[in-house]
Amino acid sequence: MISRLVPAPLLSAVLFGAWLLLNGLSAGHVVLAAVLGIVIPWFTERFRPDQFRLRSWPTLAALAVTVLWDIVVSNVQVAMLIIGPERRIHPRFVWLPLDIRDPHGIATLAGIITMTPGTLSADLTEDRRFLLVHALNVADEAELVASIKTRYEAPLRRIFEGTT
Repeated sequence: MISRLVPAPLLSAVLFGAWLLLNGLSAGHVVLAAVLGIVIPWFTERFRPDQFRLRSWPTLAALAVTVLWDIVVSNVQVAMLIIGPERRIHPRFVWLPLDIRDPHGIATLAGIITMTPGTLSADLTEDRRFLLVHALNVADEAELVASIKTRYEAPLRRIFEGTT
């Protein structure tokens, strides 16, 4: 009964929390957040054919800290690049080979890359084996690929696929 009322509890919780963070805490907003947290996942369930299960909450927490840290550090690095001489900037498109196969994990990886200043997910091959990434400053392509795979893809595989 509960699973039919709340088909995606994590999504409901995120919607509830996000609504309150954006609008403040009041009785009316708590009620509206609860209604939206139940109604939106209920109506959108048919658009999510592949359900996913988070397999490692501790890894998710660690990844969130890593991503937040990388966003802060990247902001500073991008600011320093923009302020400095233009010749120090070496933009490049890089094809990132993917080991992750879960579509939710791939989408999350693409989102993390795009949220991090200085990088952008640009394309995904039809077979979902390569992600095209644009980076503002690439000194070593292999180092960029290794960094993304270690810092983001490996934890996402543990979270979405249960790999060790």
